[in-house]
Amino acid sequence: MNKTLRLHYAPDNASLIVRLALEELRLPYETVLVDRSSNAQNSAEYLAINPAGLIPALETPSGPLFETAAILLWLSETYGGLAPAPGTSARGDFLKWLFYLSNTAHMNLRLNFYPEKYVGDDPEKQATLRSHARANLNRSYDLLNDLAINEPGWFNGAQVSVIDLYVCAMLRWSALYPANDTNWFDLSNWPALQSLTKRIESRPSVGTLCSAEGMAPHPFSNPDYPNPPEGVAL
Repeated sequence: MNKTLRLHYAPDNASLIVRLALEELRLPYETVLVDRSSNAQNSAEYLAINPAGLIPALETPSGPLFETAAILLWLSETYGGLAPAPGTSARGDFLKWLFYLSNTAHMNLRLNFYPEKYVGDDPEKQATLRSHARANLNRSYDLLNDLAINEPGWFNGAQVSVIDLYVCAMLRWSALYPANDTNWFDLSNWPALQSLTKRIESRPSVGTLCSAEGMAPHPFSNPDYPNPPEGVAL
């Protein structure tokens, strides 16, 4: 079995969170572009790795993994770091917030980005769904800002965690997508999260991300659309 970690990615997709985690853990890995312009995420080759047809997927010595939160948990448990260790007192709180990000906040981002996938082509239904999703996202960012102020240790603390990386990515996407329709979002409304983005984007892992995926400096605190060297973004 090939023991090299292989990240199947697309620029400015959820795979960027996994890339950051791999960089933070200083793990060797390869990347494989999933070219969304040719619908490669639904190709037979990719579906053999991730039958859900979503990005990212990570090939590991234990087999392929998909779902961002699952990949992040596997990396943190297998290689140690970016999360409280299993069995520690902070583990439960860390897990509930990681899955809140994955199951609730990230899902509302998808509803905001792709309402047509859930309600069809009716513009009025799309607008209603987007409105609900954005209200829910505002509520999520309120909760996360309060959590960041409290600095529980595994979020906005001295040691970077996968939750830090996940939240920064979601804030970036909220500021950029859908293109020309982001007036609902203002990062300055959440000063603790804004401070987090500035701290995280100064790390070498983010420099690597920017080079690999064509992002400008300050990709989280003051993001711009990427110009990736390969593939297409959201």
